[in-house]
Parts: sequence; C-alpha cells; structure tokens
Amino acid sequence: MTLMAETVMEAAPGFYLVTKDRGFAVHISASADHLHLVRDLAGKTLADAGVSEETAENVQLVASELVASAVRACGDLVPLVVEVETDAADDGVWVRVHDPDPDHLPQRSGVQMDDAFAESGRGLSLIDYLAPDWDVARTPIGKQVRARLPYAGG
Repeated sequence: MTLMAETVMEAAPGFYLVTKDRGFAVHISASADHLHLVRDLAGKTLADAGVSEETAENVQLVASELVASAVRACGDLVPLVVEVETDAADDGVWVRVHDPDPDHLPQRSGVQMDDAFAESGRGLSLIDYLAPDWDVARTPIGKQVRARLPYAGG
C-alpha cells in the first residue's frame, strides 16, 4: 500500500504539513483546533490509502491520546511533530508524537479502562490495548513516543 505525496501545505501559524509517500508529518503548536485537523488528516489519508475505517479510528484515538500526554507533560501550545505512516511491511500504521521534553516520559499506568474509581490514566491503557508495543525514545531535542497499530482484524 503506497500513499502518494501530492502536496506540501503552506505554513500557517502553528501548523505545517509535509506529506510523505506512506503518510504525513505535521508540525503543530498543540491546540484543540490543530488536534482536530490532525485527526481529520489522519482519517482522510488512511481512507485514501484503503485502510479500514476501524483502523483509521484507532489511529485517531492513539494520536489524540499521545498529543494529550504531551500537553500534560509540556503545557498548552507545545510544539509537536505528529507523524502517521503506514508500515513498510503493510501490516499496520505508525503514529509518532515528538515533543521537546526528554524528562517526562509516559509510563504504563496499570489502570484498567473499566476502573470506575480511576481519575486519569485511561489514555495510556487505551494505547496499551491498541498498540501494545508502544515505546518512548529520547532524542537530541526531546522525546518521541512511537506506537504501531496493527490493521484491525489482522
């Protein structure tokens, strides 16, 4: 499955999109509006690539949770890079979120999604469920959280 890089969107304040052969990378200042644009872009990009609606929705959820985690660690309007890319082996989709804080690393919380008393922590439990092998890597300019979602039903 190959996605075609058709355009590079002009830079707008807090939002710059670069399309890739298998997906996209978008540089954003974290905000509700930009997250909405990223979710829409992921859905359209994956639909155009023939990825199932269920997988696309899972990717949108994971991207949202990773962006929310970065905002909790770094604050509103943090500069982020969000990447969505189909796996070169055609067996899943990568979601990567890069933020500038190398010290606040997300950790598996152990909170169960059906825990009625949990006040937080369900986001990472959701990521554990949808992308159980997610990991975090420190980079020269912060950290990147990487999650590979298998295609739904596969």
